[in-house]
Amino acid sequence: MNMNPRLYLIVHNIRSCYNVGSLLRTADAMAVDKVYLTGYTPYPKISNDNRLPYIVNKLARQINKTALGAEQSVDWEHEDDVLKLLPKLREQDFTIVALEQSVRALKLPEYEGADKNIALIVGREVEGLEPEVLEASDLHLEIPMLGQKESLNVASAAAIALYQLRWR
Repeated sequence: MNMNPRLYLIVHNIRSCYNVGSLLRTADAMAVDKVYLTGYTPYPKISNDNRLPYIVNKLARQINKTALGAEQSVDWEHEDDVLKLLPKLREQDFTIVALEQSVRALKLPEYEGADKNIALIVGREVEGLEPEVLEASDLHLEIPMLGQKESLNVASAAAIALYQLRWR
């Protein structure tokens, strides 16, 4: 039994710097052990950054606006290929959990994996996670919707899921 399960967040193919900043801030609030910014998700400045300086500065300003310093307090890393990352995490005893509405999805409050290391993956703002990412995930969780809307903003959904998973 894992007495101190780890909680990671994978932010995959998110376009909005403001969502990225909000997700980093939420990760800080929920003591997420590590955040991976994957695919085309914008990321803060890194040492030896090979992106054009004006791009780096623009992205950093936008991310900082909502992260409010969490980009410095949270352990994060940029990884281009999420499909190469997932097997590496599985080797470290992580369960890959996609936050997505799908036919396989278990309702978030019903999940009972209290002793498991979890890498929660969230994806694209409008379309959600790509089919190949869903297929590569071990488990799908969804947040039951009680109102008329079918989904939440990715940052809001991740906050709810991280809270539930942190206090499971």
